[in-house]
Amino acid sequence: MDRSLPMAEPTLLVRNAALLVTMDDERREIAGGSLYAVGNRIAQVGPAADLPQTADVVLDASGMLILPGLVNTHHHLYQTLTRAVLAVQDAELFDWLTVLYRIWAGLDAEAVYISALLAMAELLLSGCTTTTDQLYLFPHGARVDDEIRAAQEIGMRFQPSRGGMSLGASAGGLPPDFLTEDEDAILADCERLIKRYHDPAPRAMLRIALAPTSPFSVTRELLVRSAVLARRHGVTLHTHVAETRDEEVYCLERVGRRPLEYMADVGWLGPDVWLAHAVWLNEAEVEQLAATGTGVAHCPSSNMRLGSGIAPIAAMLSHGVHVGLGVDGSASNDSSHMLAEVRQAMLLQRVAKGAAALSARQALEMGTRLGAQALGRADIGALEPGRAADLIGLRLDRLAYAGALSDPVAAAVFCQPQNVDLAVINGRVRVREGEVLGLDLPALVARHNAISARLLGE
Repeated sequence: MDRSLPMAEPTLLVRNAALLVTMDDERREIAGGSLYAVGNRIAQVGPAADLPQTADVVLDASGMLILPGLVNTHHHLYQTLTRAVLAVQDAELFDWLTVLYRIWAGLDAEAVYISALLAMAELLLSGCTTTTDQLYLFPHGARVDDEIRAAQEIGMRFQPSRGGMSLGASAGGLPPDFLTEDEDAILADCERLIKRYHDPAPRAMLRIALAPTSPFSVTRELLVRSAVLARRHGVTLHTHVAETRDEEVYCLERVGRRPLEYMADVGWLGPDVWLAHAVWLNEAEVEQLAATGTGVAHCPSSNMRLGSGIAPIAAMLSHGVHVGLGVDGSASNDSSHMLAEVRQAMLLQRVAKGAAALSARQALEMGTRLGAQALGRADIGALEPGRAADLIGLRLDRLAYAGALSDPVAAAVFCQPQNVDLAVINGRVRVREGEVLGLDLPALVARHNAISARLLGE
C-alpha cells in the first residue's frame, strides 16, 4: 500500500516591502508589508512581523513598492509587427484599418506566435500579469492556439477572445472580403476553443471569451448567435463599441441605432460583457452600462493616437461602471506598456474634466481591481487572501522617482513610466531584477523584426 503523503504546495514569501498596496476592499497600503502565498493563492497579507518568516521561496522587497499585477483588458498582440507604419501614422480608424488589413493578410501561425510572445514580454516588463487579446483574422492557418502557446511558455495569465469578421466590403462592411470567414466556421472554432482550453476554476491561467470584432465587420446574426453560444458555455463576450464618430454614423445608417442601442438589441449588455473603447456615449448610455453591469476597456493612448476622442471615464466611474484599462493594439498605440496606460488614463481625464477628475490611485484601481471586475473575475486584481498570487515590484531608489518618495504610489503613476524589477504570476517568479526569466529576448526581437520586415515588404 502506498502510504506516501501528498506533496505540500510550494510557499512564497515577499517580505519587508517599503509599501505594499493591496487594492482590497479597504484599499489598505501597508508600510513594511509582506505577502505569503501557498501554491498559486495568497494566504496572508499584512505587516512583516505578523506573517511567517520563512517559505520555500523568499523575496526581499526592501526598498520596493509592491502592487497587484496589472490587468490588460484589450489588446491585439499581432499588431506589434506593424508599429509606426508610415502610411497610417496620421490616419483615423477606418482609413487606418483599410490600409493595415492588407498588410495583416500576410500573417501566419509563426507571425501570430512570435508577436504574441514579444508583446507579452513587453507587457510583463511593464507590470502586466493578466492580459486579454482579440485575434480576429486568421490567414494562412493562423489560430488562437498560436497565442495560447506563447502565453503558456512565458507564464502569462491569459484571457484570449476569439474574434472574427463576417461582413465584408461587398456586403457593406469595412474589411476586405478575403479576410472574412463563414459564420458557422467562426462559431465552430469558438466552441472548439472553449472545449479545449477554457478553465472556469478560480485563479485559472487560461479562459476563453468570444469576440465578434465590431459592428462594422460582423452581422447582427453573428452577434446574436455568439451571445447564445457564450452563455450556454458560461464564457464572456467582448467587442469594440462606440470607438469613433464614423462607427456611430455607420450604425445609425445601417441599423438605425446608436452603437450601444445596437448592443442592447442583440443581447450584448450584462456582467458577462466588456466593451472596448466606449468613447462616444451619452449620459443615459453610461447609466445603462452601470445598470446592466457591463464592463469597459478604456484605451486612452490608442484613442489619442487615432484622434478618436476622450471617453467619459470620470462619469463612468461615478456611476459605478467597471472600467479597466487596455493598451489596445500595438499598431494604434505603438507600445504595450501598462503602467504608461495607467498614467495616460489619469492625464487624459484631467484634460477633459480638470485636475481633480482622476487621481493616481483611481487610475491604478482601473489597472488592477476594476480591470479584473470588467473581465468578470474576482480572483485577480488585488492582494488579499484567496486571490491569485500575482504581484509586481518597483524599486523606489531609481532615478525616475527621485524627489517623489513622499507618496510612492503616486510616484509610480505621475513619474515617467518604468519597467518593473519583479513580477510574480500564479505564485511563480517571472521577472527578477528587471529580466524576464527563461526568455532569450534579443533573439526574439530579431525574429520578430524579420517577420515584420516580410509583412511590410522591406
